[in-house]
Amino acid sequence: DMVRTAIEEKIDIIFSGAGLPVNLPEFLKPDSRTKLVPIVSSGRAAALLAKRWLDKYSYLPDAFVVEGPMAGGHLGFKAEQLEDPAFALEKIVPEVIEAVRPFEERAGKKIPVIAGGGIYTGADIRRFLGLGAAGVQMATRFVATEECDASPAFKAAYVAAGQGDLEIIKSPVGMPGRAIRNSFLNDVAAGMKKPFACPYHCIVTCDIEKAPYCISLALLNAQKGRLDKGFAFAGANAWKTEKIVTVQELMDELQRDCEADSI
Repeated sequence: DMVRTAIEEKIDIIFSGAGLPVNLPEFLKPDSRTKLVPIVSSGRAAALLAKRWLDKYSYLPDAFVVEGPMAGGHLGFKAEQLEDPAFALEKIVPEVIEAVRPFEERAGKKIPVIAGGGIYTGADIRRFLGLGAAGVQMATRFVATEECDASPAFKAAYVAAGQGDLEIIKSPVGMPGRAIRNSFLNDVAAGMKKPFACPYHCIVTCDIEKAPYCISLALLNAQKGRLDKGFAFAGANAWKTEKIVTVQELMDELQRDCEADSI
């Protein structure tokens, strides 16, 4: 329903993660303007999805976001892969670019590859553009802006976090995730189940009977500042956040550092 409504309302882009959206193009109509951008974590996943979409729908992704193991939130890796250099973003971005090239040639369409996960500075941006990425995805940096619609308490968790406060958790949906440790997560780690009724049925991999809490409710509570009833997902470099700035100030810094790194 969310995808269908987004397309009907002419939303610019749907970024789709937490699994491969193998049937996403079936919601498009001939006059649809919404772009479809899957989030992947390997060249194999990108190739599989591109082939599926092209064969079944005569449609290719309008771009791919490649999320590496330093991203915040749910991660498309096994826990033991997160520290393995073979799965570093610098390694998988070129792999995805190569994996989609045959499909670009087959369809005569360019598929931009966007790098995400742990990108924090202008120098980082320049480095991934140099590896062939068409752009970058940044989330953690923009949480710590005045314009971000998360509550002040949520943003304050980023500013207060130290490097040791970021941890990998096992989400109820069956995937590892990176979050800022707080009392809620400490309780979960201690085996305390947070009572809930599932209001969303958001993903089939969530075992409602065994889940210690509802991930959707926990994230919604955190966004609204109720961190005693939830927690903040964050990228691996969130601990570097020192203060809240405006988006303009952040963009100026990133552009300045990116251009300085290229000189």
